[in-house]
Amino acid sequence: MKDKCEGRKSKLSKLLIIVPVLLMASILFTSHLCCGATPPVSAPYLTIGLDNAKDPGAVSVVLQIFVLLTVLSLAPAILIMLTSFTRIAIVLSLLRQAMGTHNMPPNQIVFGMALFLTFFIMTPVWQEVNEQALQPYLEKKITQEQALENASGPIRKFMFKQTREKDLALFVDIADIKKPGNIDEIPTSVLIPSFMISELKTAFQIGFLLYVPFLILDMVVASVLLSMGMMMLPPIMVSLPFKLMLFVLVDGWYLIVGSLVKGFG
Repeated sequence: MKDKCEGRKSKLSKLLIIVPVLLMASILFTSHLCCGATPPVSAPYLTIGLDNAKDPGAVSVVLQIFVLLTVLSLAPAILIMLTSFTRIAIVLSLLRQAMGTHNMPPNQIVFGMALFLTFFIMTPVWQEVNEQALQPYLEKKITQEQALENASGPIRKFMFKQTREKDLALFVDIADIKKPGNIDEIPTSVLIPSFMISELKTAFQIGFLLYVPFLILDMVVASVLLSMGMMMLPPIMVSLPFKLMLFVLVDGWYLIVGSLVKGFG
């Protein structure tokens, strides 16, 4: 028994000596690999700086790219505010609320329809801009300033046709500028907000006219249900099928879309 105990003690003492030696060897081997055996791994890095330009043309190109990106970021606002999109989107949204269908048709369909109707209405304007400004500029027949001036002409003409004189007079007075003698003297900064509030007013007027027949139908259904003592039944549940039937019988989409498109003629 004593021999077995002494053998175990000797093995344990050897392990206690070997383990620290192995740990020290592994540490030295790892430090050797990190420091000298393998080359350090280089990672790429990105630097952003401002250097002195030797060619003035390079500065001009950078500024043109910056202006182009700025215009592209404002493109959605230009599409919404300077075209027929505002009126069409508001009228279609008010029609959906007047019918009481809530999310039918969905927002994607409503705004998609408004977008494509806007493209259809604005196509003659874009064609005129393309013929008078874009193509001559690409063919280097006119300068950039002349192209911008030629492009603004058809768009201003379209907005003037839909803008009320009262709204124009309001913003001319607010801007505190000299009373213009003709429409060419009205700056674009005055024309754009005047066009926007005119479009909003027209859209709400059309929406009011759309609400009237559906409101009358709701009142008739509510009075019938009240006279029958069915006060717990929501009138909207009964009137909605009649609204849909009325809208289909009169071919509502044909009348509304036709009126909206012809209103910009």
